[in-house]
Amino acid sequence: MSGLKPLFIVFEGVDGAGTTTQCDRLCERLRLDNHEIVQTREPGGTESGERIRELVLDPALKDLDDLAELLLYGAGRRQHVAEVIEPALAAGKPVISDRYAQSSIAYQGAARGLGSEVVDQVNHLATGGLSADFVMYLDLSVDIALQRRQKRCTTEDRLEQAGVDFQAAVRQAYLELAAADPEHSLLVDAAASVEDQAVHVHQTLLARFPQFPYRISDP
Repeated sequence: MSGLKPLFIVFEGVDGAGTTTQCDRLCERLRLDNHEIVQTREPGGTESGERIRELVLDPALKDLDDLAELLLYGAGRRQHVAEVIEPALAAGKPVISDRYAQSSIAYQGAARGLGSEVVDQVNHLATGGLSADFVMYLDLSVDIALQRRQKRCTTEDRLEQAGVDFQAAVRQAYLELAAADPEHSLLVDAAASVEDQAVHVHQTLLARFPQFPYRISDP
């Protein structure tokens, strides 16, 4: 589309907040409107990224060093950007991702205690400076998130097993990220119904980007 660029939209939130569900809902709506989009996720999104996902989320892997964890996420993110995100955007296709660089800021930087400097360095190398156009932060109390995860009747992964204090640190980091950049993010009440959240997300994106899922090219 002449004069328009495809958007890169990201969903973030604590484990159990429903990022995958809302990512699915938005993509379903866009496909119904006949938009050709790329739906992806982190960790994962590529063959190598999915293998890294299996490793970093394996609950049997109890002794993984925190910095090693960050670097593994960074490696997966680099491949994801190079293989999926950049080519899609270059081809004019909007990208909707279930998690991105903000996850490392919250999980490894805040909850693991590695701090912002090293996480920013790894993220910059991994993304090449590619930022999301807009981030949806799904906010949910850690207690409700835990209840949701328990209802899944599946074994929790490494990060889900990290405990309430860990998840609370993740949530606080996301709240701070949203507050620091209100122009490019939305804090969504993830305790609301799935439909109410989906409507809020879609209406916000349409208000922010009238040509959604595209934006006017920079002059």
